[in-house]
Amino acid sequence: MEKAEKAEQAVNEGEHQVSDEADRVWSGNWVAERLGVELVGDDRLTGLLGLALRRNPKRAHLLVSNVLGKHVPQSPSVVYGYGVELGRRVRELLGAEEAGRAVVLGYAETATGLGHSVADGLGLAPYLHSTRRPVAGVAAAGGFEEAHSHATSHLLLPEDPTLLGGDGPLVLVDDEFSTGNTVLNTVRDLHARYPRRRYVVVALVDMRSAADASRLADFAEEIGARVDLVTAARGTVRLPEGVLEKGQELVARYESATAGEGSSAGAAPSWPIAQFPAPPNSGVADTPLAGARGTARPAPTDPHPVDSRIDLQWPAGLPDGGRHGFTPAHRELLENALPAMARRLADALPHNARRVHILGFEELMYAPLRLAHELERSADVEVRYSTTTRSPVLAVDDPGYAIRTRLAFPAHDDPADGPGERYAYNVAGAGFDAVVVVVDSAGDTPALHAPDGLLARLAAHTPRVLLAVIPSYAPERPSMLPEPLRGPAFSSYAPEEVGWLLQDLSDVTLEAPTEEREEAIQSGGAHYAESLPVEYQPSEQYQELFHAALKDSAARIAQAVGVVTETVLAERSPRPVLVSLARAGTPVGILMRRWAQHRHGIDLPHYAVSIVRGRGIDANALRWLARHHDPRDVVFVDGWTGKGAITRELAKALEEFEESDGITGFDPEIAVLADPGSCVRTYGTREDFLIPSACLNSTVSGLISRTVLRADLVGPDDFHGAKFYRELAGTDVSVAFLDAVSARFPEVADAACAQAKELLATDRSPTWEGWAAVERISEEYAIHDVNLVKPGVGETTRVMLRRVPWRVLARAGAGSDLDHVRLLAEQRGVPVEEVDGLPYTCVGLIHPKYTRGATGADGKAVSV
Repeated sequence: MEKAEKAEQAVNEGEHQVSDEADRVWSGNWVAERLGVELVGDDRLTGLLGLALRRNPKRAHLLVSNVLGKHVPQSPSVVYGYGVELGRRVRELLGAEEAGRAVVLGYAETATGLGHSVADGLGLAPYLHSTRRPVAGVAAAGGFEEAHSHATSHLLLPEDPTLLGGDGPLVLVDDEFSTGNTVLNTVRDLHARYPRRRYVVVALVDMRSAADASRLADFAEEIGARVDLVTAARGTVRLPEGVLEKGQELVARYESATAGEGSSAGAAPSWPIAQFPAPPNSGVADTPLAGARGTARPAPTDPHPVDSRIDLQWPAGLPDGGRHGFTPAHRELLENALPAMARRLADALPHNARRVHILGFEELMYAPLRLAHELERSADVEVRYSTTTRSPVLAVDDPGYAIRTRLAFPAHDDPADGPGERYAYNVAGAGFDAVVVVVDSAGDTPALHAPDGLLARLAAHTPRVLLAVIPSYAPERPSMLPEPLRGPAFSSYAPEEVGWLLQDLSDVTLEAPTEEREEAIQSGGAHYAESLPVEYQPSEQYQELFHAALKDSAARIAQAVGVVTETVLAERSPRPVLVSLARAGTPVGILMRRWAQHRHGIDLPHYAVSIVRGRGIDANALRWLARHHDPRDVVFVDGWTGKGAITRELAKALEEFEESDGITGFDPEIAVLADPGSCVRTYGTREDFLIPSACLNSTVSGLISRTVLRADLVGPDDFHGAKFYRELAGTDVSVAFLDAVSARFPEVADAACAQAKELLATDRSPTWEGWAAVERISEEYAIHDVNLVKPGVGETTRVMLRRVPWRVLARAGAGSDLDHVRLLAEQRGVPVEEVDGLPYTCVGLIHPKYTRGATGADGKAVSV
């Protein structure tokens, strides 16, 4: 018999079975009688759905499906049959050609198995389900919110980034279609990324109101796409006025009535637990509560109450589900392996088992369902199937209520949103001779085996508990991103000092005259990161100033390096991953790495990444870091703060990255050597003094240019770019600068550690004093653009070396820290104006009305 024919037979048999049960007692009577809730629609509706109550501020009632396999144990042939039959109907709707181009998307957590079954019925469609489990290193292809849910955020994490990029129909599968909001949110998000002409929405039941139905039709017209709907039954829920408040009161009353009574929920029985009566001679009884019958089995003394672990011999390379995509090739591999896996499962069952339950695990619904279905077909046992869930629901021991029993236990898969209770409904007291728990390896943790864990909870209610673990599928997509560039092939630094998450653009002509760049930038014709300034070649006099400044300030810099490194080790991570913001942050990151080795004997990983004002941080570099390190250990490093623009840029960029990729843990707090603008909490000093590495460009930064981001050079799968100026090796002082500072570590170590200890005990909250000063200066000098005001010695030096300077504001009485700035100002004809009360040692102003005619023929600045 073909799969579709078997599915149709299972659906027909299932409808008869569900109908027979509904004829006896409808599992929605209890709620309907107390709250006045009504289900109105197709005759089969009450056979498919029961009602329960939950604590939810948006919706008190819960529609409980009898054929989904989530809350109510059901024959796996019925559960699978409904999904396959819906898929077959979608195939008939689309036609063979369109069906062959379709992609199926299921919703976590309740519809992951249903969606997969629909994909089976559709034929050759690849399948993906949303997930609430972020996976480090896997970029999100989209995300959306499920407003009424207890856990709202959905991620789409396909292994193949092109899976959703085709123009064939997208089939969206959920267990119920109540308002249509979730579908609207999904289609809105995906249509903006991957527009297509046709969508098909599939659900077991369509319970929308007429107003909600018209909203979907209006939305389809708005985006210019066709949206069809395929369901097993249609109807609506009639809710009397005040039902939410009345339902909440009813839940609270039942909670209060059963508080303190015996509970199979464990340590925190905040929800009442009622039980099914144990079938005669089953040997299984339940925790006694009011109205419940039987007595509880003694709690197991064995802390690991699993009778045996079943080795399914899950095929290598076969995904455990559709979290990262499930292709027709995967489907064929599974079909071929199922008979043997079902035999291993049957062989592990007790010889006298007649009634067996297969219990899946939250989003892991399809694999346990298929195992249960195959066992039901091949073994002489009665099989039922359901899964655990995150959803908290009130349990009431009444035949007219859909949730008769509840087992509560701690989450056991280290969820990203933190610990919490999880639940298995209608399993306790149902008279199963054995329960086979099927989890993925991410869920096979000590919490699963703990005395209050799921296995122990089940052991109190069934003679045998068995465990089958399916390997959690981890996408091993070959990274399109290369390994970090290292010296001496890229930069004059030693290879262990820093890895550059950049691409080498050394052979590309990117330099443009300073005047041309400034005109293009200020006119909006180009972004500053699309080209490079001509590298400044310092005069002999200027080089002498650099070396004098280095000699005078090496100990001061060394102490600041020690302070910021000790602060990071104490507050952020004992083994941080240093990630410098190229290029000014790179020498500081190397010095911090050297301090950690000198003082603590640890070798810290260190990388350099690109961040571009107005464009954000290199997202591909973040993806590389997330694949190779825990994002929580990453500490971003920069040389100094000016007005705090990069600090704000990083925070915004990381927030957007978390939303787009679903990768969490990166901390936007930057660690800097000097924070004169009071923009960060982690710093070596807040004094604005000369850091000699700010005096030069590439020749003090490993001969690396500033970073480049230009669409024709940097593709969506590329790192940002930079150049290695090998030809400047004769004037390179990069390593000399590092050696001069690190040589002073021994003499400043005690003072640095003491200063760090004092700082850790003080309030270091940013005051953003610098930003306020910049805004004031921008208005006082009629510039009206804070981006043209560059505060601090380091930023002023950059203005003199890379941009067209207009003037320099110097704090009255500033000494040798400004010798190099004064020399550069003299060379470029820039006036230096002393100002009282300046919070920085100096501020550089970029020419606010720049065109090439605003400078003289020699490139020197002239007055506005």
